[in-house]
Amino acid sequence: MNEMELYRTDRVLNLPTIDQELLQFWESQKIFEASVNQRPADNAWVFYEGPPSANGKPGIHHVMARAIKDIFCRYQTLKGKRVERKGGWDTHGLPIELSVEKELGITKEDIGKSISVDEYNHKCRETVMRYKNEWDDITRQMGYWVDLDNPYITYENEYIETVWWILKRLYDKGLLYKGYTIQPYSPGRALG
Repeated sequence: MNEMELYRTDRVLNLPTIDQELLQFWESQKIFEASVNQRPADNAWVFYEGPPSANGKPGIHHVMARAIKDIFCRYQTLKGKRVERKGGWDTHGLPIELSVEKELGITKEDIGKSISVDEYNHKCRETVMRYKNEWDDITRQMGYWVDLDNPYITYENEYIETVWWILKRLYDKGLLYKGYTIQPYSPGRALG
C-alpha cells in the first residue's frame, strides 16, 4: 500500500483496518527509524523511561501511561530534536522474587537450602521475561515508538556495571549522602 492509498476519501471508515494499515506502513517504511535518523545527533532530546517488568501482563494502565510519555517524545521530534528511544526491561525486584517463590512453593528462607541460589536466580531470569512477547505486541499495536530490538536489560552485567560507575561518580562529587527515609515493605516478606 502506498501513502496515497492510506488517505483515500472514498473508503468506508473502518478504524481497525486503518489502524493496521498505518502500523504496517510505519513498519515497512521504517518511519520511527527515519524520525530519529533524519535529525542531527548534536540536537538530541533525551527521555529515560522507567522500564516495565516483563513478568506481568501489560494492561490498559500501561497503554495510557505510555501514550502520555509518547506525546512528549513526538512533540520534541516535531520540533526537530533527535529523540532516540530504547526499550528496556526491569528485571530486579520484589514482584519477581515473590512470583518465583509462589510458583516454586518456597519462602526466602528456602533459598540456599532446598533450592540453590543459582537455581533460584535461573528461575527468576526465566520468569522475568515470561510476557515479553505480549509487551512487544502491545507496544507495536499502540504505535509506541521505541527500539525493541536492542533493549537494555537490568540483569545484564553491562547495565549493572554502568549503574555502579554512575554511583561512584556521584559519590566522588559528594552528591551521595547517608540519610533516612521510610520505605514500603512487603507484608509477605515480613510474615514469611
